Amino acid sequence: MAAYEAPTVKLVDLNQKSLFLSACSIAFNPLFWNIVARQEYHNKILTKLFGGRSQAACYGLALTIFSLGLVRDFLYERALRHQPSYPLLELPEVKYLAYALIAVGNILVISSTWQLGITGTFLGDYFGILMDDIVTGFPFNITDAPMYNGSTLSFLGTALLFGKPAGILLTAWVFVVYQIALKYENPFTAGIYAKRERERAAAKKAGDKSQ
Repeated sequence: MAAYEAPTVKLVDLNQKSLFLSACSIAFNPLFWNIVARQEYHNKILTKLFGGRSQAACYGLALTIFSLGLVRDFLYERALRHQPSYPLLELPEVKYLAYALIAVGNILVISSTWQLGITGTFLGDYFGILMDDIVTGFPFNITDAPMYNGSTLSFLGTALLFGKPAGILLTAWVFVVYQIALKYENPFTAGIYAKRERERAAAKKAGDKSQ
């Protein structure tokens, strides 16, 4: 009598180039905008390119980042379509969870953009376009990185909606990439605002002395 062999389900197809293209796109985007933004902060490369108009340069970078995000999302979806599905991830309950995650993720991203505006969202600090005050309202009162966390939730929701374990793997990669980005971005941005406060304090002190 032949031995019983349990059926095996392939979770991730590592032979698909689309999987690695998606992973590369996910890593490239924050690397790109951090390098470009720091070059802008130190050397004003984009402001010079836009004829000295820092706000126009920031909008140009915003459009570029948004476009790269669309490419990233396209590559992610294409990668999922080339990957095997997993039966448990195709249950109705999982689909409901997927829609909920996507909804919450989009709420975090959209409300964050609404609070910060275009320049606040797309690295305006590096162009010298600073916020007057720290934003503490929703969604910043529940997470300090609503754009990144919202995006991560949307990636996970999409993975579950497609029923693809590879999507969960790519979502974990998204989380890691964003955490690394935050470790570079947060201290640098804090330094920009700390410099402004020092300059304000120095100007106030000079003003008091002149009176």
